[in-house]
Amino acid sequence: MSQKDVAALTVIALAAGKGTRMKSPLPKVLHPVAGRPMIEKVISASKQAGAKEVRVVVGHGQNLVRQVVEPMGVACYVQDEQLGTAHAVKCAKPETIEGDVVIMNGDHPLIEASDIKNFVEIFRDEKCDLAVVTADLKNPGEFGRIVRHRGDLAAIVEAKDASAETLKIKEVNTGIYIVKAEVLAHYLPLISNNNAKKEFYVTDLISLCIGDKKRVQPIKSTPKVAVGVNTQLELAKATRLIFKRKALKLLEDGVLMIDPRTTYVEESVEIGAGTVLYPNVFIRGRSRIGSFCVIESNSFISDTEIADSVQVRGGSYLENSKLHSKVSVGPYARLRPETEIMEEAHVGNFVEMKKVKFGKKSKAGHLTYLGDAVVGEEVNVGCGTITCNYAADKKKYQTKIGNRVFVGSDTQFIAPVEIGDDAIIGSGSTITKSVPAKALAVARGRQIVKENYTPKAVTPEVEKE
Repeated sequence: MSQKDVAALTVIALAAGKGTRMKSPLPKVLHPVAGRPMIEKVISASKQAGAKEVRVVVGHGQNLVRQVVEPMGVACYVQDEQLGTAHAVKCAKPETIEGDVVIMNGDHPLIEASDIKNFVEIFRDEKCDLAVVTADLKNPGEFGRIVRHRGDLAAIVEAKDASAETLKIKEVNTGIYIVKAEVLAHYLPLISNNNAKKEFYVTDLISLCIGDKKRVQPIKSTPKVAVGVNTQLELAKATRLIFKRKALKLLEDGVLMIDPRTTYVEESVEIGAGTVLYPNVFIRGRSRIGSFCVIESNSFISDTEIADSVQVRGGSYLENSKLHSKVSVGPYARLRPETEIMEEAHVGNFVEMKKVKFGKKSKAGHLTYLGDAVVGEEVNVGCGTITCNYAADKKKYQTKIGNRVFVGSDTQFIAPVEIGDDAIIGSGSTITKSVPAKALAVARGRQIVKENYTPKAVTPEVEKE
């Protein structure tokens, strides 16, 4: 079949529900699963599966939902009243769609692009008019049951409308459907709300299509695609499953984990082979970590690029930073946004940097704050050094330190100030003026010593009798 012969694919994601069981003011689909809103995961999987268009049906908290989904290039359609899944699909204007349509819920964060591709391929290979994705669950609970007759799909019965015998069925409806657009447009208006909840169920498409001898088929999948999120407990379980999935993938790729169960790496993160992750490490966002690095316990790394052979010692917090090869950081270091640590540099314990370029082989061993600074190569920054970058006019100013500068302990640089190459700054100095290359700068109060200053101890007289 040529590319031209393949029908266009559109995904309708249902995201209008309030999610009352979440007991949260946040719209349900915006709750984060392993770091990202669950609706974002559904949209990303749909696009990766080849969806030409994704239509998101919004309702409760739609302004918040729009802020997340519209930048992803999707169209939003409003469901003002939540009158059931069929009503939600109708709000997406299916009559304007051509090709094949996947209908799914926005609260299924475990769905992957490969799952959607597989469902669509089966649907097309079997030349179906309508298909529903099913799964066998040990505890079906409130899922709609798949009723078969001689092996063929006969109906989907919602749990609240099911008899005691029907409730014993383990095969359930996952809430994912694939349907030809013209079939959806024709049968959707025929659905009634003659049920216990007086809602319009998209599941009724099954009986309508079967009644008209359309080709309807169940596509059995794994239980993971049935995992929806309706409570905070289910949210936590889904997050754990995604972290576990990522950990297994990293292990397969040669990343070493001392305890994968307590290592939390978001799906968007890339880590090179040979890197060691200690327990209780959290790595998120667009972080990229090279090979042969060591990330020790209780480190938090967000949107940070780390080259090969870097050591991040325990308790360090890194965000929006860049570390070149053979850098060591921590323990208990903090690198704030726009910080870049060059090759073989060392940032020690209780050192904080913000918007700093820290030169090759330079060292800041401990108890230091550098902000809005450019530090050259082979610089030694003594303990307790501070760049005073924020002035009374509420503006930030920069400190520039040249190559091979020695900065004594307890130095304050009052920005803007520039220190030339090979200069020496005496300990305890407050530097308010630029220092030329190879100069010694000492800016502190003169020490005064007065000998024999302490008076002799006075012995109180003993009262005579």
